Amino acid sequence: MKYATTRNSGIRGSLTHLGRHWQADLTAGFLVFLIALPLCLGVAVASGFPPMSGVISAIVGGLVVSHINGSHLTITGPAAGLIVVILASVQNLGHGDSWAGYHFTLAAIVMSGLFQLILGYFKAGRLVSFFPSSVVHGMLAAIGIIIVTKQLPVMLGVKVQDAPTILASIAQLWQAQAFFVPKIALIAWLSLIVLVGWPHLRQPMLNKIPAPLLAIVGGIALGYGFDLNHFQPDSVFKLPAGIDISGPYLVAVPDSITASLFLPDFSKIGAFAFWESVLSITLIGSLETLLSTTAVDKLDPQQRSSDLNRDLLAIGLGNTISGMIGGLPMIAEIVRSSANIDYGAKTRWANFFHGGFLLLVVALFPHLLAAIPLASLAALLVYVGFKLASPRVFVKSLDIGKEQLLIFVVTIAGVLASNLLAGVVIGMAAKLLIHLIRGVPLKNLLTISCRVERQNGDTYVVKLEGSAIFSNIATLKSELAALPDGMNIIFDFTDAYLIDHTVMNFVSTFKTDYAVRGGRCELRGLDNHESYANHELAARINKRLG
Repeated sequence: MKYATTRNSGIRGSLTHLGRHWQADLTAGFLVFLIALPLCLGVAVASGFPPMSGVISAIVGGLVVSHINGSHLTITGPAAGLIVVILASVQNLGHGDSWAGYHFTLAAIVMSGLFQLILGYFKAGRLVSFFPSSVVHGMLAAIGIIIVTKQLPVMLGVKVQDAPTILASIAQLWQAQAFFVPKIALIAWLSLIVLVGWPHLRQPMLNKIPAPLLAIVGGIALGYGFDLNHFQPDSVFKLPAGIDISGPYLVAVPDSITASLFLPDFSKIGAFAFWESVLSITLIGSLETLLSTTAVDKLDPQQRSSDLNRDLLAIGLGNTISGMIGGLPMIAEIVRSSANIDYGAKTRWANFFHGGFLLLVVALFPHLLAAIPLASLAALLVYVGFKLASPRVFVKSLDIGKEQLLIFVVTIAGVLASNLLAGVVIGMAAKLLIHLIRGVPLKNLLTISCRVERQNGDTYVVKLEGSAIFSNIATLKSELAALPDGMNIIFDFTDAYLIDHTVMNFVSTFKTDYAVRGGRCELRGLDNHESYANHELAARINKRLG
């Protein structure tokens, strides 16, 4: 009976929010839908899935996940960060048969969703702290490089034979650009110019029009002008083996949404490759969701905090449903969520409306989607991929410390030379090795001495000894979670030997969040620590104890 009361109260509260903010949320949901539609199609095509699978994922994320997740303003749907793992799954499980690989991967998505439900139930949201930011950013940068590598030939109207490794794919690019199709390349480059240039216009009214929408509309117009439905390019040169410029050049969309629904095939459930796909989808999807949700909380004008464990539960349920009907896996997506906030969203109803608009368009106007050039979608993904791996990301890592840049680059190299899971493990191993070289004892890699003492009624002293690093931060987080709001908290680092960037960043974030909850934080004992870089959150070592 208590559960029913709580549930009804939640429903009433949700309906109250709808009554108060429906105009703001409806507007934000519509504008986010304009961004989401081309991204959903592009992510699906790049993942080796049917185009509509990305839209199905976003519809489930909007209509189902929006009211059971633990966040307020996040937008859930497919994301570029999962392209690499999904495409690899399709190729590895299908063994050259992409259609079979698609159905096997749907089964892996369902199993991944069930694993995320279990992770959420056992409150595994805090596990995000075990992944150093340099490793996470290195993984995302590697994903960006892979996306650009895979989508550049599509921008040029060229199909290249699948290479055994991503490094081999990079080597193929020079050959692809030598046989590009001028009309297709023109559509792609004009789309890219719009994506890059439109946000820099200083016209508030024009800036409300999403650049991805303009790029796609412009691509459709050029596609009609070039008659891409019947376009057959003539090659001036003899095409080498592995190069194809015969198309198709437009998105292939069925006449109805029901024709896009497909069931998973679980017949590969006993194969090692199947469970490798499940693990990859679970790890990358969960990590991106938790990181995105945490980032969106910082952008929320009302400074609300999300329940990360509930978010995992909701995403897990969404992925289970999406995989059962032919859709991609979903995450809490940072770009669309940031746009949602910029467009004035107030509650999770904006996510619901975004999903509703997607359902309406694909149900009523599928012929419009079939007119979108693949080159425009490829340009959109290249733009997203470049932002993940731009020179600015490398510079940011260097600002925090040379060792952060090293770990960042090592993670990228590990991913490109092997796969995402191996790259993440290599990056984390590199960070642990650096800590060992700096003098951190083996026993201190997973444990830390953390004592909390109460002083003067409303003051707590959190005393850290030894080394506070990413792999033992869970103890610190658990101790802080038990403290009440509105207190004075003193972090005493006097006897701490090493404090890495992950811990410094966590303490800084906690200090800001705790102030919102009416408390105050102070850092003591850092006078004897030498920083490894000028950045305020750089790792630092206690020379007195060394």
